[in-house]
Amino acid sequence: MAQGGAKAQAKPAAGQKNQNYLDYVRSFAAPTKHFHNCLRAFMVGGGICCVGQFIRIMLENWAHLSGDELAGAVSIVLIFLGCLLTGLGVYDRIGKAAGAGSIVPITGFANSVASPALEFKSEGLVTGLAAKMFVVAGPIIVYGVLAGAAVGLIYYFLGL
Repeated sequence: MAQGGAKAQAKPAAGQKNQNYLDYVRSFAAPTKHFHNCLRAFMVGGGICCVGQFIRIMLENWAHLSGDELAGAVSIVLIFLGCLLTGLGVYDRIGKAAGAGSIVPITGFANSVASPALEFKSEGLVTGLAAKMFVVAGPIIVYGVLAGAAVGLIYYFLGL
């Protein structure tokens, strides 16, 4: 005989609890517009690549660059533009609108290096600016840029 005449309530299974919780959370979340997000990312990423192609054509015609010199110059200009737009706060707005479309091109990598450097510059040059570049962008990117610049200078001064 049950104590107090009350019937024991059956507990829902663990899987049912998880499903109830997920349904509850989904009721508050706005539906994701996957196609719209992919289209915006494609358009912005493609736009950045079109700007890069425009820079390539202009450097090819005006500066008469070709081959590796042209590729390096275009990369340098795009990295500079990415850092400049990050410093002006424009790249963050582009990233909010485009999502992954602004991260993938070379300008996204420039943004990932410049953003933490600007954010933590008040902590000092070494502990703030330099150290935070390594934390977010990763040592591979920073060391790769530094090593590439060092090798380029060595080749330049040796006349190779």
